[in-house]
Amino acid sequence: MEKISSFVYEFISACVPGEDILLNEPMSRHTTFKVGGEAGCLVRISETGQIARIVSYLRKVGIPYFVIGNGSNLLVGDKGYPGVILQIGSRMNQLTVLGNHIRAQAGVSMIQAARCAQENGLTGLEFASGIPGTVGGGTVMNAGAYGGELKQVVKKVTVMDEQGEILEICGEDMEFGYRTSIIKNRPFIVLEVLMDLNPGNKEEVRSKMEDLAKKRREKQPLEFASAGSTFKRPEGHFAGKLIMDAGLRGFAVGGARVSEKHCGFVINTGTASAADIAQVIKEVQRQVKDKSGVTLEREVIFLGDF
Repeated sequence: MEKISSFVYEFISACVPGEDILLNEPMSRHTTFKVGGEAGCLVRISETGQIARIVSYLRKVGIPYFVIGNGSNLLVGDKGYPGVILQIGSRMNQLTVLGNHIRAQAGVSMIQAARCAQENGLTGLEFASGIPGTVGGGTVMNAGAYGGELKQVVKKVTVMDEQGEILEICGEDMEFGYRTSIIKNRPFIVLEVLMDLNPGNKEEVRSKMEDLAKKRREKQPLEFASAGSTFKRPEGHFAGKLIMDAGLRGFAVGGARVSEKHCGFVINTGTASAADIAQVIKEVQRQVKDKSGVTLEREVIFLGDF
């Protein structure tokens, strides 16, 4: 794979501290699947100005880039990604409580935001207490679980466009749908999210979060690396049941397998390659389509060369 040129490295070095620029970085270290080849360069972002300068430059010189959070909904190919990965994570994770509102930078984890809400006696974010992604990534895909989704609590989203302009989008204008939002189809990068919650009892909120955590442990293969639910829920069906009915419980390629515990999860048993995982996903889609006529759409984003 072609490496990032010295010119590109020098420009990024002028924007970001050296310790936050990782050349030829294995993406297996930055995805919840724990697989993936090298990115030409991974940059850990700590402030908005860095994004504006770097994106503007990369667009000018024609270098591809991709923004990630926690890598929880991402499968990077074994041959890696030739461009620049911009990681908005723990260096952009400020949380502010303003009455019944929580303002969260894009790098705040969903779990961290839910815990903050509980500690401040706010309810409405309990569903997020076990979602492994960031607030930024979760907003892009309208993350949800157990009947809750970000659509219900997002009041305003601050984004940056390709020109480096900062815009604010009201929750009603986000075009939230099932695992989608306006940002899915626009070149916007989420910077910050304002969430509107309700006053609640701390202990009741904690109890609900503990109950959801228990359900997750019982029903999901949390002991294995995965990207959570691999497929979107088809209208009128459950992906896991369709996969089970197709006889694919435990179906495996190399170290990748359809979980026996929950067929809606494709897991890395420890030795999977990205190609193994991709092959399992594609075969599940093919067989479910053949046997039920239902097309399973991936939640997981494929990135790079497989």
